[in-house]
Amino acid sequence: MLNTTITAILGGPEMIILGIAILLLFGGKKIPELMKGLGKGIKEFKNGQEGTDEQKVQKEV
Repeated sequence: MLNTTITAILGGPEMIILGIAILLLFGGKKIPELMKGLGKGIKEFKNGQEGTDEQKVQKEV
């Protein structure tokens, strides 16, 4: 549902303008570092929601 809302609000031209603004603010060298950190944060958040492997093993036993 959230993806539908974001897609409805941000169309093609808005996404392009947003991308250009981010590029101007952070520069080309900094963006990969930001995306890497964002990816790690999302991964940790998902792991936190699902629980760690140790918790899963304890639940199964």
